[in-house]
Amino acid sequence: MRSLTLAALAVLAGAVPALASPCGQQIATIERRLDSPGAASVTGSTGSTGTATGSPRALPAPPAGQPSDPAMKPDAGKIGEARRLIEQAKTQDKAGQDAACEDTMTKAKEMIGALP
Repeated sequence: MRSLTLAALAVLAGAVPALASPCGQQIATIERRLDSPGAASVTGSTGSTGTATGSPRALPAPPAGQPSDPAMKPDAGKIGEARRLIEQAKTQDKAGQDAACEDTMTKAKEMIGALP
């Protein structure tokens, strides 16, 4: 009986999905940021990728004033390009292309800029 239980546990352990990759975790984090109310105020959308809560640390609206680096100011076009890059990163992550996924996510974060 005991050996049967151990064998069943071994089979179940093999069926447990692997933990998300570091790049996959970055993708999920950035998608939450893009679905936040602050990001929606930049794009004029309601956050349509399916995440209802957005980022728990996101601001409800962009901060007053200008960012210290004007290139970091988010706009709808840059956010749209970042979403395209995130889709590319998902494909790379699924293919096991860790370095390419990390590079693509770096580009996506640069496109997003200083989101509220």
